[in-house]
Amino acid sequence: MAVAEREQISQNSGAEMIEPPYRTVAVASTFSPRFLQVLAEGKRVRDRLCQQLQLIYVGECDEETSRKFASALLQLALPEDSAIHYHQAEDPAVAILEAARANEIDLIVAGALEKEVVLRPFLGNVARTLVRKADCSVILFTKPESEPKKLGRIVFLADYSEHGRTALLRALRLAALEECEKLYVIRVYTTFDEARAKARTEPPELGGEGARTLEEEEIALERFIDSAGPNEVPIEARCIRGNTGYAALDFIQSIEASLLAVPVDPAACGDGLPAHVAWITDVIPCNLWVIR
Repeated sequence: MAVAEREQISQNSGAEMIEPPYRTVAVASTFSPRFLQVLAEGKRVRDRLCQQLQLIYVGECDEETSRKFASALLQLALPEDSAIHYHQAEDPAVAILEAARANEIDLIVAGALEKEVVLRPFLGNVARTLVRKADCSVILFTKPESEPKKLGRIVFLADYSEHGRTALLRALRLAALEECEKLYVIRVYTTFDEARAKARTEPPELGGEGARTLEEEEIALERFIDSAGPNEVPIEARCIRGNTGYAALDFIQSIEASLLAVPVDPAACGDGLPAHVAWITDVIPCNLWVIR
């Protein structure tokens, strides 16, 4: 397992660190017991990544819901005129997704509502649908808090595409603003990858996704990180050996990560998720950020 650590000098002069990467974040709500906590996390996300915060409510607008929202916005010092999008559907996830599309939301924040099964935290149905079907980015919080704790350890699942590089810049922005203890940039190297490398006739193109030896994968990962430019975030590169993508899950749990960031390019994979990250629709080792 390769480990390469770097403490890079801060030169945060690029537009990516100045302008928020998202215009609007919408907090999805059904007035669950954790509503205030999820909204507080949404406020933190707005401060780090977005220009404005809005809300999506699964249900009708009436006097009671208006009162609850007014109280919550006041309690968290959010603008009292924050936009609230009311939407009804039999499936709450469908209502959230339809409201997000209709109002051009860039990022959805929601609670994960996970359940523990044989030491694995499994996603609830609504959260699973949001991860798979949303057109925009999604952040799920497993244990939202009214006073959010800093995201001490962030794991970024590297994707060498241009979308993956843009996603890394966004993760670096969040990590810097959270004063992150460490950002782990990882790739899973499986026995299938090893077999493909042995069977190839030519080496992979620089920056491409071709078959690589473990040593070549480690070099490619370093180059990918370096392509993001200088920054102040402590970064550790890891190529993790394992038979499936679940090796990443084991690693994330072992370091007690605060957030997993996963780039997903809709233009490349269409409706759903690429095969190598499909496992995140079932298990959620920590807070999850799907970057579209």
